[in-house]
Parts: sequence; C-alpha cells; structure tokens
Amino acid sequence: MTGPSGVGIGWRPEIAGFVAELPGLRFVEVVAETVPTAGPAPEGLVELRERGVAVVPHGVRLSLGGAEPVEAVRVAHLAAVAELLAAPLVSEHIAFVRAGGLEAGHLLPLPRTREAVDAICANVTRAQAELPVPIALEPIAALFDWPDDELDEAAFLGEILERTGALLLLDIANVHANARNRGTDPLALLDRLPLDRVAYLHVAGGAEHGGFYHDTHTDPVPKEVLELLAELCARHRPPAALLERDGRYPPAAELRAELDAVAAAGGYPVVT
Repeated sequence: MTGPSGVGIGWRPEIAGFVAELPGLRFVEVVAETVPTAGPAPEGLVELRERGVAVVPHGVRLSLGGAEPVEAVRVAHLAAVAELLAAPLVSEHIAFVRAGGLEAGHLLPLPRTREAVDAICANVTRAQAELPVPIALEPIAALFDWPDDELDEAAFLGEILERTGALLLLDIANVHANARNRGTDPLALLDRLPLDRVAYLHVAGGAEHGGFYHDTHTDPVPKEVLELLAELCARHRPPAALLERDGRYPPAAELRAELDAVAAAGGYPVVT
C-alpha cells in the first residue's frame, strides 16, 4: 500500500454519502478514536477501501507531548485501527491533551523547550514500537506561546522529526493561523521546514473572533490559506492534501467547489 496521494477529504458519517460519490478520490482520513476495533469497520470505509481509496487513521487522544509515558491501550487502539483499515500510515498531533490524570478535552501546545522535545520524542518512539505503519506528526494551531520557549517552531519541529524519523503532517491552515496570531511570516517557516518529509497536508477553514484567527474546521477555506498552499507547493509539492471539515457542512456543490479550489491551488488532479 502506497501513501496517500492527490486531494482527499476527512471522512465523517454525516458526509459519507457525498464522499462515496467523489469519482477521483484517492484517500480519506478518519478520526481513529471513532473507529471501533471490536467489530467490522464502518461500511462506508470498507466500500472506499474496496475501491482502492486509502484510509488514514488520525489520532487525537494519544497526548504524545505529555510528560507521562503515552498510554499503551491508546497506542494499541491506533495500531488496531491501522490494521483493520489496511492503512498506509497513521497520524497524530504534536500536543498534549492530559496531565496528572486530567483530560483537557483540547489539543494543547507544548512549550518549545529541549525538555519537551525529549518528552515527545520518547513517546513517539514508544508508539512507533507498537504501530504497524509509519506515523506522521502534525503541529497544531495555538493561540498562545509558552513564556519559557527555547526554540523557534522550525527548530523545534526539525529536531523532533530528525530524532524520531517520523513523517510530517503539515496543516497549512495551522501555519496561517499561527502566523496571523503571532504576527510572523508564514513563508519564513515554510522555507525552514523539511518539506520532503511531508506525508500529506491538511487544509481547513477558520474565522476571526476577538482579534484572533481561529482554526474552526467549520468555515470555508479562506483565500489566504489557498494562497499559502500554492506557495508551499511551488517550493515542494507533497504527495497529498486533505480538506478538513468537521461540522456546519455546506451544500454538496459548495463542498465540491472547495475540493476543486484545493486541487487548483496545489496543482493536484481534481477529485470531483
């Protein structure tokens, strides 16, 4: 099984019928924690797999960036989902979601310290030992930076990827959001990232609220994100880009137009 290619979309039960009718679709992504491993995979995903569509499990609960060792039962579930769906790889976040037994319910950013690098590299290595396929790591959108940061984002990500050998899941909408909220240049980050390590991209919508840009996944993809996608692909086009939409689904025609816009901006074949 090769890795994801072309333009994909996040598979959700609410839009499973729409996804099933996309003629040129080559891959989808599913939230790993929503897939039970005790029984058969969701019928919609089985039908896509039978068509040759790759399915990538995307984890949201491993808490790879936590100070505590990653929980074995959560890694085992992600591994089982990968096996069940014959996935070419899995993905998770450079973030933490729990500490001291408390669940935050959100993806929280890590302080960019060498101690944090050590912690996430140890957890990624623990996960890699149990996973049947490679893992791609996704930097998150964050509304704040910790005051004791020792590394900038490019150095922080580069060291994690170098030490773990993991792939990168680059969310271009997160790059836009972080640059917008920090007042930095998103192209400066792209020019320092190892773009040849990108397994695939995320593209998503957001909205301005209270002076901050929020990566909502429920709004249309803004032109600034599409322009950033084009800039990235002009430097090095990753093999695949995925449209994330997690709610407030628009009419099918609008969703097809968003997929077409992602394909056009990135220079990918259309899937609609």
